[in-house]
Amino acid sequence: MTSRKRSGSGSSKRPKEKVVYIYELLFRGEDPSQDRRPDFSEFWNEFFLLQPNVEVLEGEISKLTGEQFALVKPNLNMIFHKCIEMLDTDHPKRLCNSLQTLCSLFYGIFKKSTADNSYDILNEIFGYEHMDKWMKQLMEHCNRILLGDITENARFMCLKLLLVLVTGTDNVSQNVLLEYLMMNTLFEAFVKLLSDPTLRAQHGHDIVILLTILVNYRKHEATNPYIVQLSILADELALNGYGQMISQSLIDFCRQYMQSLNNAQSSSWFSSLSNIVGNMFVSDEGCERVQQIKANNGLLLALYEAVHLNRNFITTLAHTQAESSAPPSPSNTLSLTQPVPDLANAPIIDMTQYPTNLLVAVFQYCSIVMQDNKNESSVANLKLCFLILTCISEDQYANSMMHDNNLTFKVMLHRAQMRHRKLNVDRVGKSQPLAATLLDLLVEFIVSHLMKKFPMELYLLCVGVIHRILCYQKRCRVRLNYPWKELWSALIGLLRFLVNQEQALMKKCNIFYLSLQVVNIFNLFITYGDTFLATTNSYDELYYELNREEKVFTELHAMVLRYTTMPDCEYKDDVIKLLNSLVNILAIVKHFQNKIKEWLAEQGLSTPTEEQILDVVRKNYDLTLKLQDSLDHYDRYAEAPRHTNFFKSMVRDVVADTRKQIYGYVKDAVSTIPEPDAMLTSTSSNS
Repeated sequence: MTSRKRSGSGSSKRPKEKVVYIYELLFRGEDPSQDRRPDFSEFWNEFFLLQPNVEVLEGEISKLTGEQFALVKPNLNMIFHKCIEMLDTDHPKRLCNSLQTLCSLFYGIFKKSTADNSYDILNEIFGYEHMDKWMKQLMEHCNRILLGDITENARFMCLKLLLVLVTGTDNVSQNVLLEYLMMNTLFEAFVKLLSDPTLRAQHGHDIVILLTILVNYRKHEATNPYIVQLSILADELALNGYGQMISQSLIDFCRQYMQSLNNAQSSSWFSSLSNIVGNMFVSDEGCERVQQIKANNGLLLALYEAVHLNRNFITTLAHTQAESSAPPSPSNTLSLTQPVPDLANAPIIDMTQYPTNLLVAVFQYCSIVMQDNKNESSVANLKLCFLILTCISEDQYANSMMHDNNLTFKVMLHRAQMRHRKLNVDRVGKSQPLAATLLDLLVEFIVSHLMKKFPMELYLLCVGVIHRILCYQKRCRVRLNYPWKELWSALIGLLRFLVNQEQALMKKCNIFYLSLQVVNIFNLFITYGDTFLATTNSYDELYYELNREEKVFTELHAMVLRYTTMPDCEYKDDVIKLLNSLVNILAIVKHFQNKIKEWLAEQGLSTPTEEQILDVVRKNYDLTLKLQDSLDHYDRYAEAPRHTNFFKSMVRDVVADTRKQIYGYVKDAVSTIPEPDAMLTSTSSNS
């Protein structure tokens, strides 16, 4: 006996959704509105009351072959046209559904065109004869929706639609649909949304990401109105809102790190201290922490664009953000009224009662990210941080703010646990100008990345920021009260590493250029230190350090001399420059070494104390040094051409990550507006 499948009313098969039935007709090339003629509009009014099925619609597009595309092109054209027309409606349900349908259509077509390059995306959707007209209408409707008195569902979906458009291709500059966002700019709408605290809290992240991607469209090839408008934007509310979106994200990341750190401490501080960073950062690209770092690329890129393009934005870097409508994340480790605890006793503190600012968030974020150097994503993220710091350190106002002794902060900088050093807990959480905190951050990078896989480019950027800060101090005669010995020791340690690892590093990079930058920082102190060192004792300490570490400079000089006689050395120009830059340091070392030996002979001593040598230094400044030119000169930062490929890669990653997130939002976006009684329902007759 054979069994039969049950059918009819007893079947467990669910009835097909009405909207799915209509999709199937459309993608067979049929006209689903034929039963509604001549009242053609009534069909579409009812169609847009149906909740879109994003997955089915995308699936129908992905299944189309070349021949089928030609067959259904009129229907695709019609759906798109009707979606745009429906954007003019005041009916909230129809408006949201038409936006969601557009998102799905664009997403599906972009995905199809990526999978099969034979498809011309624009022609398949619109036909060139309608493209200009419809895209202009679409941008006009988007502008009205963003600024209108409408439901937040519609505004939310409109921004998601724009994100779908700008992330359609991995290479932003190849996305020709963005030409229509250039011709019909939405910049003013974005500014108004960022200026409104309530709307910014709901939509600010999407707007900042949109602006960032749009700014990078054909950035160095043609005039981009978003670059022009962002560079001259002076609306303080909008700029503060832009910065607040970035700081909240970075502070939240720092809060999560602190929580992870605290959990490790509470379980067993002493047993896990040396493994905390290792446990949090794993070289596997797919690990959670790496993904969290990578997720910040978009907003870090937004910060870079604002700092790089807009001088007015610099004023927001230390802007206190404490709005009742959009409170800071409970992750701030900056306190203006209470000391920040040291690492060994750092509890999770609810900091919502305290103000915060973007610059502090950036410093703390950098101190966390620089502890991970095991994967390319983290290295790229840290490079972006250093480029941001480079732009900041070149700005006159930013420097004056960071060096203001009346504007001091307590900032928790996280430091890597290393066997050969103890953390100076006295410096953790110390109230000081932000310039001192920045120098602490840069010193920390120098001493913690002397490794086999030497990050040459990051060191050049790091040393470049230090040089810019010192140039500002020299130019404006600013005397920062800072323990300069920490910086000098770090730089000498870097030179020692370069000399010791000469053979291995020479095969990979130009160690002479980096050495030259470091030596010139010492020359800047030697030649112009009287204009920015806070005390005369600082000069004594500098000369003491140069003499204490005279072996490093002697070995560096010997190494350079060897390469001057090598005819095939590819870095000959930098070798000669480095040789010349060592003249004053070697003269100082030789002069004081002789004086110290004479004094020791007179006193009959063999092991003098530090204070005794300092006393010899103070009494023997009778030496002549060579005046060196351009020590306070640096080439101002320029993105192109040196960093063009880096930013193309970063934007590509941001686009890809944003695209993944959008589809999840679009797929799960179900309108909360009650459906009217006239809503079409699913029936078994449609299956």
